[in-house]
Amino acid sequence: MTTVPATEQVIAERSVATPAAGRPRRGRRAGTPYAFLAPAIVLFAAFLGAPIVYAAYLSLRKVQVKGLGLGSGARSEVWAGVENYVRSVTDAEFLPSVGRIGAYGLIVVPVMLGLALLFALLLDAGRTRVGGFARTAIFLPYAVPAVVASLLWGFLYLPRISPLNDILEGSGLGSPNLLGSSWILYAVANIAIWGGTGFNMIVLYTALKAIPQDMYEAARLDGASEVQIAWRIKIPIIAPSLVMTFVFSLIATLQVFAEPMTLRPLSNTISATWTPLMKVYRDAFIRNDIYSAAATSVIIAVATFALSFGFLKLVGSRAFRQED
Repeated sequence: MTTVPATEQVIAERSVATPAAGRPRRGRRAGTPYAFLAPAIVLFAAFLGAPIVYAAYLSLRKVQVKGLGLGSGARSEVWAGVENYVRSVTDAEFLPSVGRIGAYGLIVVPVMLGLALLFALLLDAGRTRVGGFARTAIFLPYAVPAVVASLLWGFLYLPRISPLNDILEGSGLGSPNLLGSSWILYAVANIAIWGGTGFNMIVLYTALKAIPQDMYEAARLDGASEVQIAWRIKIPIIAPSLVMTFVFSLIATLQVFAEPMTLRPLSNTISATWTPLMKVYRDAFIRNDIYSAAATSVIIAVATFALSFGFLKLVGSRAFRQED
């Protein structure tokens, strides 16, 4: 007959008597994720949610003026309903600004994502010896603020001081007026492409690095070339990342503001309502009509959500099928 040491017997009795003494309570564990999310939720509600609600509220209001508008009670804020929305949509300058944004997006989004995908595939192929330098060089323009980049490109566009014009004239090609009415859309689009390609390239390149190398080796054993591997293996696998970058680019296109606003003093071809957001700025801070500006902002937000959600519904099932 074996005897159990007293210390081991006491430890065993305590563990049996209080089996859950060292375990956290279930309620405490359930509330831990919300405690970590609380700061983000508070900041989102205070600096994003509340302004959106306030803008929607202002879009339904207007100022009513009595008499000559003098005195303390001469101006009062009243309910306007959809009057501000009707006034924004029927504005003669609203639809042309939407058309310019559409043409701008048709240039920027395909070219920017095409270049980002091309650079990502070339870097992932491993044929360059300066991969780290190339990644940094391509990504670096994204780190330049949009206003600074617009100023830099704006001076390069000016015919009298641009060194590009001297080079073109010296080569006999002539120098187009990039700030003229025929080229201004491409000039603004070039700034966005130059600044956004690096960010999208990093996203796609990171997705490519997550693909197992065994798939490439098996394809090479089957006789597939690098182009076939890129087209049949790499691009289909990173389709979710392509969808994400497209949605981000679409949102940025609908909200373009800094580039044309910065170039406006350098050219008389950019009006105060060249984009919808520039119209919002003019109504709110030049005309002091915050109610019409709020209505236009809500329209832009709804259009952005509708286009993004519609695109995700259209291609999301195919792109994210491999992750189910």
